Amino acid sequence: MPRRQRLHPSIFHLPVDRMREGYYSDKYFVRAREILVQDRHRPCVTMQVFGKAHAFLGGIDEAIAILKLCSQTWEELQVWALYDGDEIAPWETVLLIEGPYDAFAVLETLYLGVLARRTRVGTNTRRVVEAAQPKQVMFFPARHDHWLVQTGDGYAAHIAGAIGVSTDAQASWWGSEGIGTVPHALIAAYRGDTVLASRKFAELMSESIRLITLVDFENDCVGTSLKVARALGERLYGVRIDTAETLVDTSVIPLMGTFKPTGVNPRLVCNVREALDREGFQHVKIVVSGGFTVEKIRQFEEQGVPVDAYGVGSSLFQGRFDFTADVVRVEGKPCGKVGRAYHPNPRLERVD
Repeated sequence: MPRRQRLHPSIFHLPVDRMREGYYSDKYFVRAREILVQDRHRPCVTMQVFGKAHAFLGGIDEAIAILKLCSQTWEELQVWALYDGDEIAPWETVLLIEGPYDAFAVLETLYLGVLARRTRVGTNTRRVVEAAQPKQVMFFPARHDHWLVQTGDGYAAHIAGAIGVSTDAQASWWGSEGIGTVPHALIAAYRGDTVLASRKFAELMSESIRLITLVDFENDCVGTSLKVARALGERLYGVRIDTAETLVDTSVIPLMGTFKPTGVNPRLVCNVREALDREGFQHVKIVVSGGFTVEKIRQFEEQGVPVDAYGVGSSLFQGRFDFTADVVRVEGKPCGKVGRAYHPNPRLERVD
């Protein structure tokens, strides 16, 4: 089997000098290195990294980049690792580092944090993608976290199977760009006229960009979808329903009584699909967003709701997928705290 490609370390734009000096590291690691250096004590250790949950691994190439670029001397280290996207079991070794401890002591905080963050995003995205299959999932959580995390989060989502991300930064590591729809703010800028805002998009944006319009601005998704479809015809790729959880869409009010009528619900989606189909707009796709989780997507799929794609946001940041690093051998002999022993993993591959 040919070896899988890893991302080149340069793609991560790491602040190498600051990382190497310990600026981002837990202080006790910085002081541990200072003691070893001053004492000229350089034991060769085996550092073993594992998680405690079933997950889909993320951040491993970034962790390797940190070791390659920020250790005192990369040539002193031997590193074995799994790959981004690998399914991992609890307690399975995902990264193994051997070398003089002072050469990489201050990097533990960094690579553990990267693995935890990217694995959380990647695992949550994979679960959403699996729940939605064969429907598409769009990765829309950028507004729910700090901008600095976008690049790595976007790559973790891409590896997990998301078909689109919302910012260029999120798409940068694999050379793509963000996708999006006609937003509420643009509709508001045209005084709440969804049709006019959509027309302007069609006129001024490249035809290569799919035109997807939000249709809940007036809380009348059926009426707005039809108006936009009539005005744009084949140029309209899709409509996006994003009704707030506190509202009941106009088309749902007459049907209330046997289901939860608020937000984006199955009946609302069916109303829009049926209305578009009646007027010959079968080509128009339906994207839904707003509060979608794995559970909600599963419910929609089990009920056969006519959704073509799901936009998922803040739920992709939920949960904990922490990683732990332990010294388990010193100079090739077992040496670790009670309960932590060396666990070889035949799936690991040597990192060049």
